[in-house]
Amino acid sequence: MGAVNFAQFAGVLLLAPWAGSAADRFDRRRLIVTTQVVATAASAALALAVAAGRGSLAVVLGLALLLGLTTAFATPALQAVVPALVPREDLGAAIAMNSVTFNLARAVGPVAGAAVVARFGIPWAIGLNALSFLALAGAVLVVRAATPPAAGKGPRPTLRDSLRRVRGDPKLVALLLTIAAVSISLDPVNTLTPAFATKLFGRPDTFAGVLIGAFGAGAVVASLLPPRDSRGPESQQRSRTVPLALLCFAVGLVGFAVAPRVGFAYVALPVAGFGYLLAQTRATTELQLGVDDEERGRIMALWSVAFLGTRPLASLADGGLGNLVGPRMAALIFAGPALVAGGGLLGGGGRSASSGEADPSRRIRRRR
Repeated sequence: MGAVNFAQFAGVLLLAPWAGSAADRFDRRRLIVTTQVVATAASAALALAVAAGRGSLAVVLGLALLLGLTTAFATPALQAVVPALVPREDLGAAIAMNSVTFNLARAVGPVAGAAVVARFGIPWAIGLNALSFLALAGAVLVVRAATPPAAGKGPRPTLRDSLRRVRGDPKLVALLLTIAAVSISLDPVNTLTPAFATKLFGRPDTFAGVLIGAFGAGAVVASLLPPRDSRGPESQQRSRTVPLALLCFAVGLVGFAVAPRVGFAYVALPVAGFGYLLAQTRATTELQLGVDDEERGRIMALWSVAFLGTRPLASLADGGLGNLVGPRMAALIFAGPALVAGGGLLGGGGRSASSGEADPSRRIRRRR
């Protein structure tokens, strides 16, 4: 599991400079459609290979790597296209909705996959997954931008310029570190649940999808919370939302790690899912509101590195620790980044990470 996750997300880490530039330089909708067509081909090839009895580890790793390359180019474009679909006053709600749907799909997918595998077999599950990429491509072809993204004057900022911008803004640094901490601590939910299902709870491996579904149930509850504008007189009161959500995420993970029975895991995992989605959504919203459109693709490529690019390294470390010290201890260790980030923000940096000044984009423009 760790090796497959590494192959699937290594492209995000390695290709971020080119993926972010592509999202700013080319038509984002066409880029999304192209990547989804390639992802469909890769997933369909895997389904055919498994159905023919040729789904060896090498084949799975190779096609997972190809799928990861499409993810590397699709994610910055998907994130950057959202502000072009709605007016400025609805941007916060649109970004939050995009984060919610993105993460809920990750939670619901394993449950649906487990059900299909149990009823029809693995090739059918992979084949249906291939069709899901076409669904996204079709949706992107249908929608039209409410306002076209500003082309800007003069040369576009480079990734080096975006990195310089991030280094000079403590709030953006804190947001990216928060997103990275969330992503790293999330890994046991994906990598270790099969071991929890079979070795600790005595269930079939498909039961891992049910455990991930319990995590997703908490995320559903978090998605029902209305998105809030980070500007306004109440922003200081909400400055602790992200650190408290991180601590909630960490507490849920610890409860799952030490769960003596399945019933306890059913309680701990929704708590973790709630904190995870709330922290990730609010941090991503703040990040999007703090950048201009002409460099949004490059900044969201950095978001991709923080949220997806850390996953291959986390998966390898998580899988190795699971084999070395057991899944319970590995899950406890991986709750650490969320716990440290939440405690650090709550102790001194909460305001800069989740509320900051009255308008982050205005502050950036002033510095220009």
